[in-house]
Amino acid sequence: MSETPSNTPEYSVSEISSAVKRTVEDAFGYVRVRGELGRVSRPASGHIYTDLKDDRAVLSSVMWKGTASKLTFKPEEGLEVIATGRMTTFPGQSRYQLVIDRIEPAGVGALMKLLDERRKKLAAEGLFAEERKQLLPFLPKVIGVVTSPSGAVIRDILHRLSDRTPAHVLVWPVRVQGETSAKEVANAIHGFNALEPGGPIPQPDVLIVARGGGSLEDLWSFNEEVVARAAAESMIPLVSAVGHETDWTLIDYAADVRAPTPTGAAEMVVPVKADLVLTVDDLARRLTASALRGVETRRRDLRALARALPQPDALLTTPRQRLDQASLRLAQALTRGTLTQRGRLDRVAGRLTPRIITQGIAERRQGVRVQGDKLTRALDQRRQRQKDRLANLGSRVSPRAVERLVGEGQKTLARLDAAMLRAMRQQLTVKWDKVAQRAKLLDAFNYRRVLDRGFAVIRDEAGTPLRQVAALDAAGAVQIELADGTRDAIVGEATGGSPPKVSKPKSAKPKRVVDARPTPKQESLFD
Repeated sequence: MSETPSNTPEYSVSEISSAVKRTVEDAFGYVRVRGELGRVSRPASGHIYTDLKDDRAVLSSVMWKGTASKLTFKPEEGLEVIATGRMTTFPGQSRYQLVIDRIEPAGVGALMKLLDERRKKLAAEGLFAEERKQLLPFLPKVIGVVTSPSGAVIRDILHRLSDRTPAHVLVWPVRVQGETSAKEVANAIHGFNALEPGGPIPQPDVLIVARGGGSLEDLWSFNEEVVARAAAESMIPLVSAVGHETDWTLIDYAADVRAPTPTGAAEMVVPVKADLVLTVDDLARRLTASALRGVETRRRDLRALARALPQPDALLTTPRQRLDQASLRLAQALTRGTLTQRGRLDRVAGRLTPRIITQGIAERRQGVRVQGDKLTRALDQRRQRQKDRLANLGSRVSPRAVERLVGEGQKTLARLDAAMLRAMRQQLTVKWDKVAQRAKLLDAFNYRRVLDRGFAVIRDEAGTPLRQVAALDAAGAVQIELADGTRDAIVGEATGGSPPKVSKPKSAKPKRVVDARPTPKQESLFD
């Protein structure tokens, strides 16, 4: 077929792609696009790749690393934004895209909606619960401040602390605005909590997270989830001082205490030194006055009690009279007692004659004899009762009962004897089976089983087996062992004359194991 001539210009792929690129960039050099963020991707390069979409179309967009680092909020899927940039094409994939130079939320309502959803999510997890809140220390020695080191906030805090009660302040410098601000604030809170108490850098007793006022976008870093979680997980009491009194962020809900301003946070964490001095002085005066009143009261009570007590001489008058009377009665009583005891001794001495003593001894002897006779009779009676008891027991134990018991014992012994014999036979059977198995295994590994299959063993004159042809040539005279005997031979020569003598093999075949187990016989124990 002949081709139809055409005057349509011909382009290469690169030429048409470049033409489209120029057309798009010329027609849409700088545009503002309103839409909802779809896919948001941030690779290791730091660039942000996302989609702007509405209900009918999707526009691919890219934000380079330099622009992404200046963001005051974190782009999230579903957020409505206004993106400003330039349209261009990507020839490698034949698609067009928007290179974003500036992006901002479509309005405060969108950010507030996102903030409200995030607040409800964290509240449902219990991060804002009141039982998680910690009390602030009364007089902290070390105060940790998380803020920008170059702003007016840190100067206001330090000035107010010096006016009230000076304390050791540790400042953790962070960015309070921008894309990396949230991560830096969270790392600062975790870093203060990771310090060891009493270490080279002391752990703060209280933390202050502070920032000056600003718009919702400016304060958005403190609405990030990572900051709220770090504040809720802090083991050190944390005061949130972000923005002005009317500004609320998520860290205010997660912190232990919210301060209306950074200056107010400094006033919360430390008391006024002058007030403390006045309070201590007042307590000292009250303590001194109370002690003086107590001493005076006890002095008055002591005087009143002293007036009620009698004189010492009056207390001793009656005991002295009683002592004098007792002394007089004691002398008289000793005299009368001595006379009475002497009269009793004289009366007893008159009754103690040899005849009375001899009579008393005879009576005592007679009593001993009577008691001995009673004891003898009691022993005889007990012995007789025991003898009668033994006789009764003997009458109840008959020879027939004894024979019955002996017969039962013999049966039990016979049963046990039979069981023992069965057990011994079982053990011997097991042992003999093991021996037979090992004998079969030994016979299987015997080299004569190989000779039975037609092989031969060649040895030199010393009886050493030869394994190589060179050793066979060097030996000269050899001995060949077959299955039924051996023959002498000379390598390379005929033996001639009478046939060689047949010698017995050096080792005979192993004997088969014969079951020579004796049958044990058990004699009776009662024969």
